[in-house]
Amino acid sequence: MRWIRYQYGGSASYGIVEGDQVEEVSGTPFGEHRRTGHRFPLTAVRLGVPLVPLTFYAAGINYEEHVREAAALLGREPDLPDKADIGYRANNALIAHGEPIIIPADATEQVQYEGELVVVIGKRAKNVSEDEALSCVLGCTIGNDVSERTWQAGDRTLWRAKNSDTFKPMGPWIETDFDLDSMETVIRVNGEAVSQFATNNMIFGVAHYISEMSRYLTLHPGDMIWMGTDGATQNIEAGDTVDVEISGIGTLSNPVARAG
Repeated sequence: MRWIRYQYGGSASYGIVEGDQVEEVSGTPFGEHRRTGHRFPLTAVRLGVPLVPLTFYAAGINYEEHVREAAALLGREPDLPDKADIGYRANNALIAHGEPIIIPADATEQVQYEGELVVVIGKRAKNVSEDEALSCVLGCTIGNDVSERTWQAGDRTLWRAKNSDTFKPMGPWIETDFDLDSMETVIRVNGEAVSQFATNNMIFGVAHYISEMSRYLTLHPGDMIWMGTDGATQNIEAGDTVDVEISGIGTLSNPVARAG
C-alpha cells in the first residue's frame, strides 16, 4: 500500500495510491481511518511530504564506502563506527517531491545530495528486540539529505549545514510493502547516474537502530529515521535536478535553485 499526503481542490488529506488513481482517506495511517470512496487522478493532486514527523531522527555514518570516501577526501584513515549513532533534523527543512531545493545565497559550491532510505514508525516501540523491531514500522519512503559541506566542517553543530530550509526533500509516498534486502538506491543528477548501492548494505541495519534507540527513548507512530547514504557525493548547483530512486518504493525528484 502507498500512502500519500496531498492537496486537491484546496483541501489537504491522506490518500492511498492505486495505479494512477488516489483514493481519499478519512483519518491518518497512524490511527483510525477509512476509505471515503472519492478518487482522483494522481496527476491532478499536489503531493505534500508523506508525513510531518513527531520526531525527525537521522542515523549517523552508516555505510562503509561513504566513510572511506569521506576519509580519502580529507586525507585521513577511515574510522568506521563501532556503534549505532543517532542525531536529529528539523521539520522546517522538509519539502515534497517536485519542490525546489533552494541553496542559500551565501552557501559555498560544496552543496551535495545524499540519497537515503527513510523508515516511518507506525507502532509505539520501547525496549523492543531486533526480532520485534520491524513490526513497529509502517513503511518506507525516500529522502535527500542535502548538505552544505563547508558549513558542516566549520560549524560546531549541523544547524544550517543539514537543516536549512528545503534541505530535506522527502517522498513521494510511504510504501508499506517493502523488502529491505531487495532494495537498490540509484541517485541521478540531470538524468545521469552518479551513485548506486544496495540500500540495505548498512553498517547497522534498520532493526538494530530501532532496537537500540528504543532502549533509551520511546519511538511513536509518526516518528521517522533517515538511514544514511553510501559512496561519494558530488556538488549540485542551480539548474540541476536530483532524482533518488529506491527500488520497491519509487523516485523522489527535485530541481535545484539558488536564492538571489
